[in-house]
Amino acid sequence: MSELPVYTKSQLALRNGQDKPQIWVALNGIIYDVTDSRLWRNGKHYEHWAGQDLTHELKDAPHTEMVFERFTAIGKLG
Repeated sequence: MSELPVYTKSQLALRNGQDKPQIWVALNGIIYDVTDSRLWRNGKHYEHWAGQDLTHELKDAPHTEMVFERFTAIGKLG
């Protein structure tokens, strides 16, 4: 995954489904595009908001990080 572009936390924050149409989230330093997921409509998934690093919030989720295998990794969090 070294060929992925690097994005800052500020760039990630803009992809929250509100400021820009893209909906991105980060996990373990990798940014995923969840724009097409019906579970992330308007940049919100239950109590989680897009445009953020969700690594520390995953422990409270009813699923494992394997759920992110469904999404395209589009960058690294720098």
